[in-house]
Amino acid sequence: MNAFDPFEEVGDVAAIAAKLAEPDPGARRVAVMALAETADPDAIEHLAAALGDMAKEVRLQAAIALGEFDGVASARALCGALTDVDTAVAEAAAESLAEQRDPGSAEAVLPFVAHDRPFVRRAALRALKELRCRDALKPAAAALRDGDEEVRVQAVGVIGYLKLEASLPALIAAARDDSAAVRRAVASALGYSASSHAAEAIIALLADPDWQVREIAAETAGKTGAAGALGALIGLLDDAFWQVRVKAVRSLGRLKARAAVPAILPALDHSISNLRKEAAAALGEIADPAALPALESHLSEPDPDVRKNIRWAIGRIRGG
Repeated sequence: MNAFDPFEEVGDVAAIAAKLAEPDPGARRVAVMALAETADPDAIEHLAAALGDMAKEVRLQAAIALGEFDGVASARALCGALTDVDTAVAEAAAESLAEQRDPGSAEAVLPFVAHDRPFVRRAALRALKELRCRDALKPAAAALRDGDEEVRVQAVGVIGYLKLEASLPALIAAARDDSAAVRRAVASALGYSASSHAAEAIIALLADPDWQVREIAAETAGKTGAAGALGALIGLLDDAFWQVRVKAVRSLGRLKARAAVPAILPALDHSISNLRKEAAAALGEIADPAALPALESHLSEPDPDVRKNIRWAIGRIRGG
């Protein structure tokens, strides 16, 4: 018997699919790879069938191959593979499912948000995030009460990607979640809304005990222009974590907050160059002449990137 060449009959789905009956699992795996190479939607049903193969390596390859195809049929097959007895196969199916981009695929994914296995619920929500299906809002909001932390994180992602004002109450409630990971996701997701209610939630997150929540919230406040956040952002310039200070400085620059200039100036002398660089950039964005003497006194800054921002800031102020 001749060895199977995956490129022997490229494009002939039926001929390649026949190789899935070969007794050698290696030949069946190669057939799966060849089916993916065809890029023919007719290959989906054969790849779905290969997900039931007795050999783990064949099922794994089929789960990977289905990531090349969009649509309800491939999504449905991948959702079924999320419960495979082999963890590697289930994880590959979850990765391929997350690559779905056809909004119609949501029809197959939505029922799995209520599955009894947390892993399946996580994978379904992760896929729905990219699909941006409005019908996912209600089950995602319900998933914010799930006992599994990662399920709640993925649910926040779904809601954040939908960018619907109707989802704000659910997100704001999730901002008080016991899990820092969930609150981090919320701090990012709130970036789509400039409403006063979102601003209040962002301001509360600026005082979160988790420094990464504060960091993300500081960035979000700058993106949304959260009303009333100025004082809290200025306060973060004394945060114990320089990463939080960087995002706070950046947002204050984006907001062109002149009131923040006295608090930003000391950052020009910070030992961490990233913070000095952001401080110089923010001062340039704000373009307050009051910052000019301090900037000019730092023209001999040793870091070239910081020095470049200082010169740019001075030019902005003088030109303004």
